Amino acid sequence: MIKNIFLVAITLVLFTGCFFGGETKEEWTSYIYPDKANTKRSLISPAKFPTLEICREVSLGVLKEKGLDTNGTYKCGKNCNYHEGMKLDICEEMKQ
Repeated sequence: MIKNIFLVAITLVLFTGCFFGGETKEEWTSYIYPDKANTKRSLISPAKFPTLEICREVSLGVLKEKGLDTNGTYKCGKNCNYHEGMKLDICEEMKQ
């Protein structure tokens, strides 16, 4: 009896974890490249954006504001964190 209750409890924990624990908050960081040919040099936005669309809009606005809309480009990184050992930001994915 106790064994069955224990198995049911473990099963419930596993299923609720799979269905309800998978939600992660997205944060998007804007990376502005003043020169399309040199993506090693970028201007990183200090703000985090809640959606990819907002990140894109802000990135395009910054490019236009700085007069870089013809020579520059941008990318938005999802859930980026600075890696101390590699001395760079690591993102889950990058999109334009």
